[in-house]
Amino acid sequence: MLKETLINATEAGAQVMQHYFNNKNLQINNKEGVNNLVTEADHASEKAILEIIKGAFPDHFIVSEEVGEIVMDSEYKWIIDPIDGTVNYAHGIPLCCISIGLEQAGKMIMGAVYNPFLKEFYFAERGHGATLNGQPIQVSGQADLMKSCLVTGFPYTYINEPNGPLEVFSRFIRQGIPVRRLGSAAIDLCWVAAGRFDGFYEHKLQAWDSAAGFLMVEEAGGKVTDFKGDHYSPYQPHIVATNGKIHDDILLWINDKA
Repeated sequence: MLKETLINATEAGAQVMQHYFNNKNLQINNKEGVNNLVTEADHASEKAILEIIKGAFPDHFIVSEEVGEIVMDSEYKWIIDPIDGTVNYAHGIPLCCISIGLEQAGKMIMGAVYNPFLKEFYFAERGHGATLNGQPIQVSGQADLMKSCLVTGFPYTYINEPNGPLEVFSRFIRQGIPVRRLGSAAIDLCWVAAGRFDGFYEHKLQAWDSAAGFLMVEEAGGKVTDFKGDHYSPYQPHIVATNGKIHDDILLWINDKA
């Protein structure tokens, strides 16, 4: 029932995304900060997702990007990003997705990420692996950081802070290591899980950005930590997700110790 609800909710959100995509009359607003967009599609997707989850489990705790927390006394918590990659979406760039993670007693147990434009549905269940469109996926086998392809994201705040996103990015690219920036952390994580990227790091994420994706990486055989190399929690901002083989090296470069 949990898995079925997760899949149904993810698909419902994706239908809304497709309905509004590339609509010239799409209503776009800006939340607090620069380029922190929200569209009517975000709200409509969130509504469709919440209807399914609350219809099946009205007593479950919910955290969603636009409505915030719907607090309930439950060991289950749904963590929802109704559109991850809203800036891409608002500009008609099909690198965006629905991302939903499910926690039980503080532990992520299930996650789904769906990009309907690329027709890629990622699903992970703790202890049961990760899949892309029903087929098992695994992280890459690249063990040499210098031959790796990385992906990151740049927050719109504190970008010029010491050892911030620009400094770390510069460190990698000055060594000739390719680093991409797609604009959707959930897709970044799924592409690490699928072996397309060898590693991902970012300085500032919210729980809904990474809840489903970090489980995807772990279940595909990868490793996810914070910048110190400690246990990862989606409730803190820093993330490093890799195939596991280049993890320690990436941490050295991020922390300027290489």
